[in-house]
Amino acid sequence: MSTLVECVPNFSEGRDKSKVDAIIDAMKMPGVYLLDRESDADHNRSVITLVGEREAIQEAAIRGVGKAAELIDLNAHTGAHPRMGAADVVPFIPIDGVTIEDCVAMARHVGEEIWKRFKIPVYLYEAAATTPERQNLENIRRGQFEGIRAEIATNPARRPDFGEPRLHPTAGATVVGARKFLIAYNVFLNTPDVEIAKKVAKAVRFSNGGLRFVKGAGFLVRGLAQVSMNLTDFEQTPVHRAFELVKREAARYGVMPVSSEIVGLIPKKALEQAAEWFLQVENFNSSLILENRLAAVMSGKMAVGGLRAGIEPFVEQLAAPTATPGGGSASAAAAAMAAGLATMVASLSRGKKAYLQYESQLSGAIARLAALREEMKAAVDTDAESYNSVMKAYKRAKATAEEASAEAMIEAALKEATSVPLRVAEKAHEIAQIAQSLAPITNPNMKSDLATAVALTRAAIAGALANVEINLDSLKDQAFAAGVRQRTAALM
Repeated sequence: MSTLVECVPNFSEGRDKSKVDAIIDAMKMPGVYLLDRESDADHNRSVITLVGEREAIQEAAIRGVGKAAELIDLNAHTGAHPRMGAADVVPFIPIDGVTIEDCVAMARHVGEEIWKRFKIPVYLYEAAATTPERQNLENIRRGQFEGIRAEIATNPARRPDFGEPRLHPTAGATVVGARKFLIAYNVFLNTPDVEIAKKVAKAVRFSNGGLRFVKGAGFLVRGLAQVSMNLTDFEQTPVHRAFELVKREAARYGVMPVSSEIVGLIPKKALEQAAEWFLQVENFNSSLILENRLAAVMSGKMAVGGLRAGIEPFVEQLAAPTATPGGGSASAAAAAMAAGLATMVASLSRGKKAYLQYESQLSGAIARLAALREEMKAAVDTDAESYNSVMKAYKRAKATAEEASAEAMIEAALKEATSVPLRVAEKAHEIAQIAQSLAPITNPNMKSDLATAVALTRAAIAGALANVEINLDSLKDQAFAAGVRQRTAALM
């Protein structure tokens, strides 16, 4: 299965193009592609967006950190943006065929290699953090290069996750992590008073009681006060909501936004959300966009059945005379479709005048359904893989002379093959509850879609539990089996 990972390293150089070019050249290798580069002289920082295969992009990131250490001296570095390393932060973001847990493992490997090769200490952040305090980048970077250099040897809280408690003399330290897609979004105000930008940023960011998935700071950039934000989950805190709050807070000081900028890339869905919000289109959905409709038609090969082409390969794989994909994968697919239908119903009611009082509930449902939908889509493959692992375990057991080792191998594989459909059943049950809760707060003309969603979850639960039961029959660990049966009883 192919893997696709995004990496967005931030380097503390935004003025010398030749140095940035050299860093990018160091990261060029087969299987890695440059999507974007953004350099800002005031921040003195460059943001590079790469995408590539799992193994290749790790090596590319490591090489980029090494080249940055050669070219950037933080002792002579000045800029508006806080920094602690020549390669300041290196996040990995799952795109296709990988999970956030995979990206955590990648971050740890890359962090260890950076220390081994370049003697640059590394801190882990976001999903890869080893302590809750280090989930937030600002906690790690507090005091910047100079402050950390003064404390790292004496303050246990400053010890790196990889390396000795001392900064590299010129390259400082690097922060490596795993996270969801982040939108770097800045709003310029019509004033040079940076204190206003700082006050607005304080009101907007979550750490001071603002929007849940927003981090913010105020800077003076190109002669204007800038509210600089990172949106860590744009589906739950969309760009337009951040902009509107900045606008409202700025008005308290008699100023207003004059422009905004996106640093790096932004998902198309985020712009679609903004268009729906600002244009107030009553019947808006992504299929109304010409390019989206064309893409759907072209990929679906309208001549051979339109939407049918999207589902046909999976259906034919189910029909093939092979053990996988089977009932477990089909159950996960049914749950994913249920989550999709429920999302559609909630999305078509959210923002409409008749349902404004339910805005918060609808937004919460949409956000949770998005996560569940992704889990169920992933489970289509995971279920098949768990079955294949059981078959491999039986084959290996035959070739293993030690009976205890063979039994342990089979038992572990069977437990995983039991746990996967059990999770599908539990998540499908949650989807059903959400779909049912949407009935009284959404358009009644769409009740048939919710009914279909609930019916699909029932099929998913029944199919998944059948797969659980058949695996339980082969398990020897009765305590584990009892625990599973207790969980399944709650779903029946």
